[in-house]
Amino acid sequence: MDMFIPHTDSQISICIEHADLVVTMDAQRREIGDGAVVTRGAAIVWVGATCDLPTTLRDSATQIINAGGRIVLPGFVNTHHHFYQTLTRVIPAAQDAVLFDWLKTLYPIWAELTPDDVFVSTQLALTELLLSGCTTSSDHHYLWPNGSRLDDQFAAAETVGVRFHGARGSMSLGESKGGLPPDRTTEDEETILRDSRRVVETFHDPARFAMRRVALAPCSPFSVTPDLMRESAALARSFGAEMNIHLHTHLAETIDEEAFCLERFGYRPGDYAEHLGWTGDDVWHAHCVHLNQREVEHFAHTHTGVAHCPTSNMRLASGIAPVRALRDAGAPVGLGVDGSASNDGSHLLNEVRQCLLLQRVMGNPRAMTAREALEIATLGGAAVLGRDDIGALAPGMAADMVAFRLDTLWHAGGAVHDPVAALVFCQPQPVDWAMVNGRVLVVDGAPVHIDVALLVERHNLAARRLVERAGYI
Repeated sequence: MDMFIPHTDSQISICIEHADLVVTMDAQRREIGDGAVVTRGAAIVWVGATCDLPTTLRDSATQIINAGGRIVLPGFVNTHHHFYQTLTRVIPAAQDAVLFDWLKTLYPIWAELTPDDVFVSTQLALTELLLSGCTTSSDHHYLWPNGSRLDDQFAAAETVGVRFHGARGSMSLGESKGGLPPDRTTEDEETILRDSRRVVETFHDPARFAMRRVALAPCSPFSVTPDLMRESAALARSFGAEMNIHLHTHLAETIDEEAFCLERFGYRPGDYAEHLGWTGDDVWHAHCVHLNQREVEHFAHTHTGVAHCPTSNMRLASGIAPVRALRDAGAPVGLGVDGSASNDGSHLLNEVRQCLLLQRVMGNPRAMTAREALEIATLGGAAVLGRDDIGALAPGMAADMVAFRLDTLWHAGGAVHDPVAALVFCQPQPVDWAMVNGRVLVVDGAPVHIDVALLVERHNLAARRLVERAGYI
């Protein structure tokens, strides 16, 4: 593809033409051979076959891009992550642990995070996500030691250019109160609520095509009190429907969590969420591996969202989420790579593949198709985050799209027979090209304004210093 400089001018128009295939994810789920997409500023203005492209649109374009040899899709949406965990990938003592033991190993290291650590890990995670096809990502950051703040993440996200939903996480139930995390990693609840209000008022943008949004996200049933869950929900909803503040937490991830909820609160995790008012179209939960059918149906009835994280669930031996049942019931389901210490990667296209394979592993080869997995990664993620402006290529939608090469060693053969399925079934690759909000961020497989080698060097130095401060050497 032709190289050009990213822009911010709302009147700049870009014409992408002659794509081997444009996968729209529009209402008709059109897949357009020799396809074209025209953008103006942050929005898509036209989608169709190149032969039908209006001459006036092409002639008025600021830039014309030949997308031959590529498949073009809506940018993927990541609905659950912990960016800071890129600093603690494959820590030896946590490599073969279940969730609770994994957390107890890593909490003391995470307690040493600094604002600079939060900034560089956010940059690295978002760059890695972008190169895997992700153009919108949430992040659930729930411990804030040594003066770190959500502000550090928003500042880092600005340098990468990906749409960012910052989930202001929190932990208040330390070991001394019967919770799992060490007391020094928790905050008092008054501080949490006060800062939650501050970040909403400072950063949240409810407008169409917004690049920055905020969610309120107490960490989990075993690290916060019922009062904080209720108060966080009340605070989010006090801003009104026009602000569209969403709620997020971990739920029903493991059998251990189920036992904790039953013993401490007298409810199964799904019932506990309902009891606290944590269901509805303004709520999404990560994992939901151990929901029963009644809870699945309640999530569907209330339009409560689920972030499915297949690789993490396998990595921590947590189980297989009932994605087929959730989808069949009508619950919104998106994909999440989860934290980079329980996935050890932030490759969202790989998560699409894992989503397909994990639903099939129980014996039904039709439990998930390639196109359904891609729909979960695009429209599904948009629905979970409460957005109707991303996830599809159609006039009036955000100019967020990615392109993958089809003429590679790894797609050979597959791209001939079914290029859409090849993208999912074959070896996941990085994007060749990516656009977010009408700005081109990746060309020929490389970010146009991020020095990846320098970023990796800075990140790895921060990772070494982090474990040294924690005494883990």
